[in-house]
Amino acid sequence: MQARKMGEHFIIRLEAGEEVVSTLKNWVEQQGIKAGFFWGLGALSRAELGYFDAEVKSYRRIPVEEQVEALSMIGNISIAEDGNLLLHIHVILGRADGRTLGGHFFEGFVYPTLEIILLPLPGTLQRRTDPVSGLQALALE
Repeated sequence: MQARKMGEHFIIRLEAGEEVVSTLKNWVEQQGIKAGFFWGLGALSRAELGYFDAEVKSYRRIPVEEQVEALSMIGNISIAEDGNLLLHIHVILGRADGRTLGGHFFEGFVYPTLEIILLPLPGTLQRRTDPVSGLQALALE
């Protein structure tokens, strides 16, 4: 992974073989960032997405066992109710035949590269369990 600060933003490049979520989370923790937003694009050798099923209040896992383009990735940085850093990421992936799939991004392995622009925010974004969905939602009060 490579990173460079440009003004208020960071430009980040993840390299082949790196797992996106764990690599980015470790770097964000090292920087002491507790709030922010990021955007990315690139390609992955495989990934796992999720679709939140509101009826059963859990994610259906969607394995992606092929090389795909990361057409659009967007996420935010916050602190979960348990005090741990949480990256909430969604992604749209493009297949070789031009079809797309998307959802909550659980993990993905970079191949050959993934480029991210990250904007840290001052302070902390906190999450709390939402009683309706059971999800960790942003607590903005």
